[in-house]
Amino acid sequence: MWKKARIAILLAILLYVVVDAWRDQNQNWTRPIAVLLHPINADGTAETQAYIQQLQQYQFGEISSYLRQSAQQYGQNTHFLMLLGRPLQVLPPTVPTQGGIWQSIWWSLKFRYYAWQQQSSVDPTATVVLYLNYYSPKTRQRLVHSTALERGRIGSVNLFSDPQQNAQNEVVIAHELLHAFGATDKYDLSTGQPIYPNGYADLQQQPLLPQHMAELMAGYIPITPQQSKMPQNLEQTKVGAVTAKEIGWAK
Repeated sequence: MWKKARIAILLAILLYVVVDAWRDQNQNWTRPIAVLLHPINADGTAETQAYIQQLQQYQFGEISSYLRQSAQQYGQNTHFLMLLGRPLQVLPPTVPTQGGIWQSIWWSLKFRYYAWQQQSSVDPTATVVLYLNYYSPKTRQRLVHSTALERGRIGSVNLFSDPQQNAQNEVVIAHELLHAFGATDKYDLSTGQPIYPNGYADLQQQPLLPQHMAELMAGYIPITPQQSKMPQNLEQTKVGAVTAKEIGWAK
């Protein structure tokens, strides 16, 4: 009897995983996309706490407008709702910088468990949940890479708690949000340099370099084959054709 019960439980878990994976890979872009944003005081400073306390939902509206306009360029009439959620006290698990596939799998399981632990009945229903880890520029001048999972639609996003960085923070948030829908990075992981051709925003530009915009998933504007710079805001970025295909905006 117990053996049959265990088999039934395992089959139920397997069915849940399969259905969840199918749902994540078959996004219906005709429905509104609700993105829940949980701010976190990642460095524990008073400056970061003050920054989080002044955050308002409308401040993330630029991301919604940008993504809607980008989707329309590929024939998708999609609305994005950026919802400012509860501030959280616990940081997501740290992304491993070394190790192999098993370390990555273990981290992804821990991240999903973390996301489950942070859920509350007061939270609105969301398509994607992003955990915004804010750091004061006084505590660190460079942030580690952010990351997001397509399976589970969750992301851990590292940002600066500085109003002067708000526009660039929006670029990072939009980048990670598209990761949650299956978009891949289009830069060299060892150098950070955008990869030609998929990491270039305008392949028809003559001369090709320097580019004037960044492909969103490349993250940087190519200046020379070896140099690039971060876009100042979302207006200096573009969702390229390959990225649009990856997330289902184009065929």
